[in-house]
Amino acid sequence: MIKLPELLAPAGTLDAFRTAILYGADAIYAGVPGFSMRARAKISVDEVKEGIRLAHAAGRKVYLAFNLFAHDRDYDHMDRVGDVIDYLAPDALIVADPGVFTWVRGRFPDMPIHISTQANICSAASVQFWANAGARLCVLAREVSHAEFVDIRRACPDIGLEIFVHGAMCMAYSGRCLLSNYITGRAANRGACAQLCRWKYDVILREQASGIEMPIDEDGRGAYIMNAKDLCLMPRLADVIAAGPDSLKIEGRNRSEYYVASVVHAYRAAIDAYAAAPDTFDPAPFMADLNVLETRGYTTAFFDGAVGADAHDYDTTRSTSPYHAAGVVVEIGPDGIVFELRNEIRGGDEIVFLLPGTMDKAVIRLPRIIHAITRSDVPKMAAGQHNSIFIPWNWVPKGGAGSNCSLCCCIQAKVEGFVLGP
Repeated sequence: MIKLPELLAPAGTLDAFRTAILYGADAIYAGVPGFSMRARAKISVDEVKEGIRLAHAAGRKVYLAFNLFAHDRDYDHMDRVGDVIDYLAPDALIVADPGVFTWVRGRFPDMPIHISTQANICSAASVQFWANAGARLCVLAREVSHAEFVDIRRACPDIGLEIFVHGAMCMAYSGRCLLSNYITGRAANRGACAQLCRWKYDVILREQASGIEMPIDEDGRGAYIMNAKDLCLMPRLADVIAAGPDSLKIEGRNRSEYYVASVVHAYRAAIDAYAAAPDTFDPAPFMADLNVLETRGYTTAFFDGAVGADAHDYDTTRSTSPYHAAGVVVEIGPDGIVFELRNEIRGGDEIVFLLPGTMDKAVIRLPRIIHAITRSDVPKMAAGQHNSIFIPWNWVPKGGAGSNCSLCCCIQAKVEGFVLGP
């Protein structure tokens, strides 16, 4: 029998919790507000509590990221943090700092501990170290190749191993960006990374005596030398699963619900398809769904060893996809749906609905734009301020393009119907 890995999704908001559950994640990870890598995550303690309640009600697990590198001053707040963890009652804590690990082991002796990718675990020896200390699972560094993973799995059969399969890559060693700290004073390890690797740079020659500054012209490959493409192991998913990881992790606690829905949906369907027919598994249909996401391009990064030039885009940081997120269904009524916008919509635009539990799609071309509140026609509507449009049921196809299911039924059964739009 095939051992399937857990699909682990990010949640930086309560809506992301709901989305990850709806689209098939086995587990969800979120931060302890203020004390994890994602200090900017827009989620409160009570919202995390509600997310955990929803996840547990659906039979899913929730892990809390507590993976800061703590200074002595941080330990002054640990009693308060411990009370928060008690209140939230997660299924595991994700830590990186040996001191924090020791504190967690003392305060919560029965709490499963997962070692964060921030600990930069690249070898079987490091995995064994953490296993001997009492860790339940190790999240391997993104820099570990597939061949190295196979060796680590063979040497460490009795501890959980987790790998990243999708999401942003750091231009330096994972999570420790020098530029963010140096230029903006924002600590990458505290979740405040300024993403300076995405900026465009010019090289300036300064003549010391006169103080004159002169730009040095560069070719196109010099503008975005630190712009890493996004990790995507979908093309190698069969090899990944066959190697026996316990968990496949999607990066993105600061990402939108649309991103969570799209990526979880694709990997959930792909894992299930592999389980049904591993010898004939084809990643192409699922890769097609990932290609519509806004991305800087994809790379398998360190999967085959050291990264090559194709792991970076030296020309631009613009998305390679012609699609963007159109919006989300926020209300179901007897005469239609209310659709909250994430980008501008015009009459004639086509919306492709991402349906939970199926790879089928449903498409609506809007003959006109109807304001959700006034129900008046408008030529276009921008996103923001909860701007929403109304879509009557008589515009909705009874079966989407190439679909055997009714979008009407799907939306009424699943209120959080996230969508794509060109």
